[in-house]
Amino acid sequence: MAQAALWKGAIHFGHSNIPVRLQTAVKEERIQFHLLHKRDHTRLRQQMICALEEKPVPPEEQVKGFEVEDNRYLIIDPEEIERTAPESDRTIAVHEFVRREQIDAVWYDRAYCLEPDAEPQGYAALAAALLEMGVGGICTWTMRKRSYLGALLAAGTTLRLHTLRHADELLAAPSLDLPGDSLSGKELEIAGELIAHLSASFEPAKFQDEHQAKLRRLIEKKARGEKIALALPRRVKPTAPGQLLKALEASLKRVA
Repeated sequence: MAQAALWKGAIHFGHSNIPVRLQTAVKEERIQFHLLHKRDHTRLRQQMICALEEKPVPPEEQVKGFEVEDNRYLIIDPEEIERTAPESDRTIAVHEFVRREQIDAVWYDRAYCLEPDAEPQGYAALAAALLEMGVGGICTWTMRKRSYLGALLAAGTTLRLHTLRHADELLAAPSLDLPGDSLSGKELEIAGELIAHLSASFEPAKFQDEHQAKLRRLIEKKARGEKIALALPRRVKPTAPGQLLKALEASLKRVA
């Protein structure tokens, strides 16, 4: 059964329009727990409580406010918020093409797949050209009353659309407490050898979410009535200052 499209539109660049359907490229399968009343195991409901009166506030008495200073709010009506929503024209507007390696991984947010809604030849030609030239299209679009910045990329014969973060969302490196340049030539050499020994092709299927697997095993054992033995997590001590070279040499011996 075909997956229902999240959104339909068209990729627009130059004088070309390629109709597409947007599908999710990622699914999150995480174990969810419900909050229950300890005494009778009944599901608990969330309520909005007034911090002053300590009483529940019904939806019709709730308003949205923006805090302009401590405990002082500017009330914004839903109609006013609605008027700021961008208009949707069902267009993924490509503004420019850049080299893929210029887009650092920190910019990527969420991934979607695009499939042709018509004109598969145009879709296939665009995917092939992006792949051959090693470029991505920087684009904007509106979906569900939100504006997005994104990168249109090719993955084989598939077009993918990645939402990108905006420049003001990223922290500048100078604001981070980073170490100075104090590596010795020997430390750098051994670190390079260690990386070379551990280099491999990217195969994400080799790696599993161990935390989720442990949670599933825990739930299965409890469902069977088995006794649960809790093991303390192993804590790894950081390499002491001045011991980096020794630690690198030991690591290299283990993998050599």
